[in-house]
Amino acid sequence: MGDPETVPGIGTPPRSVVVVGASHAAVHLADRLRDFGYTGAITLVSGEPRLPYQRPPLSKAWLKGEATSESLLLRAPAHYADKDIELLTGVQVQRVARTSAGVRVEFGVAGGSRAREFDRLVLATGARARTLAIPGSDHPDVVRLRDLDHASALAERVRKGPIVVIGGGFIGLEVAATARALGTEVAVIEAGSRLLGRAVGEGTAAALLAAHRAIQTDVVLDTQPTAITVAGDGIRGVRLNGGRELPAATVLVGIGAQARIELASQLGLHCAGGVVVDDRCLASDGWTLAIGDCTTRVSPAGHHYRLESVDNATTQAEVAAAVLAGSAAAPASPAPWFWSDQGDQKLQIVGLIRDYTSVVVRTDPDKPRRRVALYFADDVLVAAECLNAPADFVALRSALNRGCNPGPEALSDSSIPIKKLLAPVCG
Repeated sequence: MGDPETVPGIGTPPRSVVVVGASHAAVHLADRLRDFGYTGAITLVSGEPRLPYQRPPLSKAWLKGEATSESLLLRAPAHYADKDIELLTGVQVQRVARTSAGVRVEFGVAGGSRAREFDRLVLATGARARTLAIPGSDHPDVVRLRDLDHASALAERVRKGPIVVIGGGFIGLEVAATARALGTEVAVIEAGSRLLGRAVGEGTAAALLAAHRAIQTDVVLDTQPTAITVAGDGIRGVRLNGGRELPAATVLVGIGAQARIELASQLGLHCAGGVVVDDRCLASDGWTLAIGDCTTRVSPAGHHYRLESVDNATTQAEVAAAVLAGSAAAPASPAPWFWSDQGDQKLQIVGLIRDYTSVVVRTDPDKPRRRVALYFADDVLVAAECLNAPADFVALRSALNRGCNPGPEALSDSSIPIKKLLAPVCG
């Protein structure tokens, strides 16, 4: 990464900032810049033809018909004018290039393109859904879920017959539980040996597997799809590598996402599964900033990791806004946290589940749906998974953010509430 002391413009608020992307991270960045007293020009560029909106409800409330386009909005329509934020919707950024004064951005417009120059660039380009390359995967009834158009297409089909979800990740499981609640037959195909293989521990994965099977979702593990079969104009089913065929009217592909790094590549920025940024959200040139789902960071052990969550978007936006406003130091980052509502199962995670040396599991025979898994690295609490235990999650998140250091022994007695056990350590 570049040294901010030697990069022109670092530490001095720019006269203009352009943010490519207009989802949660971008909008929060713009708001925080204004909160910091920044008076320069702010331009948000969105490829979608609508106002910025929330995405977590797309797999749940939107499919149920409990959300509207208005209720999804991140900010009221008048907000952007009130904050003097220029919002360009339905505009594709085709090219970016550094100039001696900043950055030149080329926009696609009817009949050609036009270019504008800005002092600083922030990439908030997000990620796209991974595609599936098997026979039949290009059928129009094979859908994905990344934006409102995808969610609307899925909502139109959710009651039209069986749904097969390919991929046992968060999006797929949330949709599966929602569809089951609507009375639709659902099957989930997962290539790995357990659900949420890269996100949660084995015990939590097993508990969620049991919960999905309890609502009559057909979950098939250690299996891959080999073809999507059709009959007439519609889908007939999904053929598996063991020869079985699952009936389907709709197939949802939920096999993860890929960071959008095309613009970063044009600038020659270092990318490894996403735009690599430091703790101030600066890319490898020490000048461009990147935030949200398009970014990756490097762990102390040298591993690249990417966080897809509203919390990460908010935290990085806060950091980037401070940098743009001229702060020499980035705000302290709290422990990352995530959530997933899968029917009546509420999963909340705080910290990163990696490089741990021991696990303490807390259950309650009087509340069999509740499960808390605590992850320790050399007796230091580094992460926690809370299934149907929101009060425990709040207490553990607070402890991690305050730097409390409860050891495994301190939290091992499941008969005593976590909040009470944490009191002697955290005060």
